[in-house]
Order: sequence, then C-alpha cells, then structure tokens
Amino acid sequence: MKLDRLFFPLLLLVCGSVQAGVLDAARQAGVLRVGLDYVPPAYKGGMKFRTPESVDTVLADDLAAQFKLKSDYLKNAPGGNAMQPLKSGRADVVLTLAPEGEAGDADTVVISTGYRAGGMAIMRTDTTIRKWDDMKGRTVCVSEGSPYVGTLASRYGAIEKVMRAPADSLLAVRTGQCDAAVHDDSMMKELLKLPEWKKFSAQLAPVGRQALVLKVRGADAADLAALRQAAGRWDAAFWAGVRKKWSNSVAFEVYLDQNVPDCH
Repeated sequence: MKLDRLFFPLLLLVCGSVQAGVLDAARQAGVLRVGLDYVPPAYKGGMKFRTPESVDTVLADDLAAQFKLKSDYLKNAPGGNAMQPLKSGRADVVLTLAPEGEAGDADTVVISTGYRAGGMAIMRTDTTIRKWDDMKGRTVCVSEGSPYVGTLASRYGAIEKVMRAPADSLLAVRTGQCDAAVHDDSMMKELLKLPEWKKFSAQLAPVGRQALVLKVRGADAADLAALRQAAGRWDAAFWAGVRKKWSNSVAFEVYLDQNVPDCH
C-alpha cells in the first residue's frame, strides 16, 4: 500500500513529462525554435539592411511574441525534407512552403498561415518578353532564399542571377543588369502600386503557387488549440499590413541605392 502511494505520484510525474507539449518545453526554455526554409544572415554593423525574400521570419517572430517567447531560427533540411528539424527535436514548429491543400501525416499537423503565392516576373514596360518561354537565354534575377532559385533555369532556360535580397534583384532590373526579376506575386502586386514602378510594371502571370504552412509534430490537444488560435491572428488585415510594409521597405532600399551616392 505504501509502495502504491509512492509509485502513483511518480508515475504521474513521468507520464506528464512524456506528454508535455512543445509549447511547455518552449516556455521552460523561454525560446520558440522555428524551422525555416531560409534563415537570413544576421545583420551586422556596417551592412546595408535588406528585407529578406520570405516572410517566414515575420511569422516566426509574431508566433513567439504571442506566447511571450523569443524566436530562434533553424534551417530546415534541404531537399524538401522540412520535417527533419521536428523529428530530430531541434525545432518546436516548422514554417515551410507546401502544395496548396497538403494534409499532415499520422504524426504531423498542418496549420494554414493564410499566405499563398506564386512566382511573378516583373520587367521594364518596353520588354520583348511576353511569356515564360521567352525567358530562354535571358538574365533573370532572383534572391537568396527564394523558392524560384533553380526553377527558372531548368524550366525555361533562363540565366539566373542570384542576388542577396529582393532590393538587389529589383535594382538590377531598373539598372538593366537583369531582364526580369521573379518574386512572390503577393508582394510584387503591392510593390507595383507605387508610382515609381510604373515603368517597370510589365509582368508575367504567377506560376508554381504554394502555401506557407505551420507544421507541428506530436502536439497535444492544448498545443494544437493554442497554435491554431495564434495562426488565426494571421487574417486578411494582418497580411495586408505585412505586404504593405514589405513593399515599402524594399522600394525604399532600392531608392537609396539607386539615388543616393555612396559617401564612402
């Protein structure tokens, strides 16, 4: 009887630790570890600030902030194996691109972030490029971390020029170094609303549309409810604000490099 009294609380303690959700572990550490397809280089003094290609970091930071945690970015495994950081326990959650409507497997839950995009090409209005196949032999700019890196060369025979960030890619189009730049249509459509992009508003319809999703492995019911509630904040108004901030920031970075001489 005495052994039962001692054993039962111990059993509860062990089971509780086994069943503890990823958010419990994150709260104990004070950090939410988020796997990303691309982790932007850390900003260092003296560097030109650049807005990254993807909005993954925006979501990672917002998700962590909702739980009053710091965010820690981890690189997802290459080759589309985004689940590797989850399976190894390195990441608590993963943000990754996936085909629209993809469902989770037996031990993975997929939560929508509300963000979907395809690759859209923008060019000078006097371009002779009228369709994607016209990209053959033409220089096309993309930026680091873009899901379109490699696809334009393999599908259309384009000569890809990988730049550090969207601002560098778009500046190269404005200065004639590239015939086109390919980025998410969700962001490009917002950018093209700005009057200074009128002469560079020729475009090709987006291709390769994918959804940005949040993946969780082995989450308990409380975790899933909390994460779904957090993702519910990413509504149309949230994304409208993200697109506006992204496009204005990138446009300003292009403006500074194109119009302000280097004082050094």
